[in-house]
This record gives sequence, C-alpha cells and structure tokens, in this order.
Amino acid sequence: MLERYFKLSEHGTNVRTEVLAGLTTFLTMAYIIFINPAILADAGMPRDSVFVATCLIAALGTMVMALLANYPIAIAPGMGLNAYFAYVVVLTMGYTWQMALGAVFISGVLFFLITILGVRNLIIEGIPASIRVAVTVGIGLFLAIISLKNAGIVVDSPATFVTLGDLHQPAAVLAVIGFIAVAVLSVWEVKGALLISILGVTVLSFVFADNSFGGIVSLPPSIAPTLFALDIWGALSHGILNVVLVFFLVELFDATGTLMAVANRAGLLRNGNMERMNRALMADSTAIFTGSLLGTSSATAYLESASGVQEGGRTGLTAATVAVLFLACLFIAPLAGSVPAYATAPALFYVACLMLRELTLLDWDDVTEVIPASVTALMMPFTYSIANGLAFGFVTYALLKLLTGRWRDVKWIVWIIAAVFLFKFIETGGTH
Repeated sequence: MLERYFKLSEHGTNVRTEVLAGLTTFLTMAYIIFINPAILADAGMPRDSVFVATCLIAALGTMVMALLANYPIAIAPGMGLNAYFAYVVVLTMGYTWQMALGAVFISGVLFFLITILGVRNLIIEGIPASIRVAVTVGIGLFLAIISLKNAGIVVDSPATFVTLGDLHQPAAVLAVIGFIAVAVLSVWEVKGALLISILGVTVLSFVFADNSFGGIVSLPPSIAPTLFALDIWGALSHGILNVVLVFFLVELFDATGTLMAVANRAGLLRNGNMERMNRALMADSTAIFTGSLLGTSSATAYLESASGVQEGGRTGLTAATVAVLFLACLFIAPLAGSVPAYATAPALFYVACLMLRELTLLDWDDVTEVIPASVTALMMPFTYSIANGLAFGFVTYALLKLLTGRWRDVKWIVWIIAAVFLFKFIETGGTH
C-alpha cells in the first residue's frame, strides 16, 4: 500500500529509508514544540494549550503535505512570525492575541485563494529578489535581539537603549553554554543539535537556576482555551490590514522559498519547477488558517526538512513519519512546560545566525537593490517590527527606482504595496 501510494520505487527509495529520514527531520525541528509555546505565552496565551496546538498543527499540516503533495517536507509554526505575533502585534501594537489569531486566519485564507486562483507566481515574480532576501535577514536579526533579551545577555539601557546584561546570572551563563553546544554539535553534524541544546540547558537549569521539574509524560492538556478563540471581526474592525499584509507576504516568501530549496536538494525539480507546487502550497496555506483555529501563529514549510532529504527521504512517507512523531509529542507536555526561555534562546540565536547567510545573495554593486534590502533588514530589529522593516524597504525601493529613472524595473505589485505603506505612514506617523 505504501509503495503504491507514495511511489517509493519510482523515487528510488524504500520504507526503511523514508522512516529514518522522517525521524531525522523530526529531531532537527522538534525544538518548535518548546519554543513556540514559550514565545506565544509571552503574549498572554495559555502555554499548555499552545503546546497542544503546536503539536496538532505540525502533525496535521505535515500529513496533508504527505498525502496531498507527496513531498518529504514537514510543516510547523514558523520561527519569526511567532515572534512578530507575540512581541509586535500583541505586546507592542496592543492587539489581543485573539485578534492576532484572526489576522493569521485571514492571511491563510488569502494565501489559499491565490494558490487556488493561480496568481501566486504573479506576486512572487513581482516582488524584487533583494526584498525577499532582506525579509529573511531582517527576521534573523529580529530573532537575534529577542533571543539575547530572553537570555538576559542584552538588557535595556536609558543611555544607549540596549547594553550588556549581568553575565554572572545563571540564565545568561546557561544560554551561552547552550549556544556553544548547538554550534559545536552542528559542526559535528549531530542530528537534533537544537533539541539536544534545549534539553541540555533545561536539565542544567534544575541544578543551577532553581527551575522546577514538572515531570515528562502525562495526558495532553486541554486545548479549549485557544480552540476557536480567534477574533476575525475584531481583527477586521481594528485596522489590522498591515499586520495581515506582513503575515501574508512573509508566509508566501517563506513557503515558496523553502519548498523550492528542499525539493532542489532532493532532486525533485523538473526543469527548475516543482510539479506539485500548488498542492504543496495548499497544504501550507491550509495549515495556516487551521492553526489559527487551534490557537497558534502561522505554520509554514520547514527548511529543516532538508536534513531528512540528506538521509534519503524522497516522498511523502518521510513527512507522514514526522506527523506521527509530532502526535506522540502530545504526551510530553510537563517537560515542555519546564523549559525556561533562556533554554530556547540559544536555539533562536543559532537560527538567527544562519539566516544572515542570505546576505551573500544580494547584488552589492547595485545601490538601488542593496540599499532597500539593507533598510528592510535593519529596520526590523531597530523598530522591533517586521512590518516596519517591510514598509521602509518597499517605499525606499520604489523611490530609488523612480528617482534614478529605473521605474520600469518595478513591477505593479511593488507600487501597490509601497503606496499602502506610505499612506499608512502619512496617516499614523508610524506610531502603530
């Protein structure tokens, strides 16, 4: 049955290889079941319920990817967007987490519609490559400052805005140890380096940082506090359009880029194209709005899926294995609840460091490309907002192209997005 459904022989693989590849992918991305609840809990969401939602949407989204698209690609709540959800939309802009979930739902529906209608390529091709690169880099910088703050390594300062924290504190010391550990393990190509670092720091926190151990295994907590708690009408009635736009654009870039990268690594591209790209994007977009119903921020395809591909995964059976393992994680809620923020900070900071490598893709000889990209990336951490980074980037790009006589290089979608953000700045002064 597995052979017929997933076409294992046609892809030059077998059940054993696919299952082992799935286990590898799971180990490299399982950190999300600890990090996502911790981040969204900072926005006031019930941590245990978010844990359940995270496991469920990872299992559901990945299984849909397996059965619908037959790709060895896993789906789970995305890094960066969860931080934007918690620290910007809720804590900075003042929206409730229910409204933020409503914005996620709307963005997921929009993503699904453009996939069904076949206009995704028009949008993707219209957005400059330099801006797409800058989004990844900017989110990396944004994650970096969040992780350093959670670890107590960076603290606020009235004189310099940010400064070095007290490195004598157990949290800071353990976070440094965790970061060095994950970097060294990654160099040694140890599977699950991020997960090992998180669990290792958590164990040390029981000894050196007065953390309390709540056990390992139990029945899953209730998802009731977040299930269907989203406020779609509240999101629509409180002018949350720019938030929806950010969710939508980042989800679109992230999903498309990740799918293409993993498929290329697996040798599944045909003439540079993914044969079942639309099916894969449908799985991705379905996971986004379904995740908002369960109670978590945007889900997306995971680049960590490349680790399973490296181990020989070529079909949806790899993804199906990952889905089953995420379901099994529902029973380790006490362990997830015992993980402190400084235990996940090293993994966040390591991911942030890796995201900066996208800078090498910029054309540094073209000022009209590299300056908007740099503005986009730098304004995200310095204004503590992915939305502001995108806004400044698009407006700068459009103005530079216009004033240097290269306006014909700009696609229509860029003019529209730049105009929307410029109008927002004029109307609000950039205060929201």
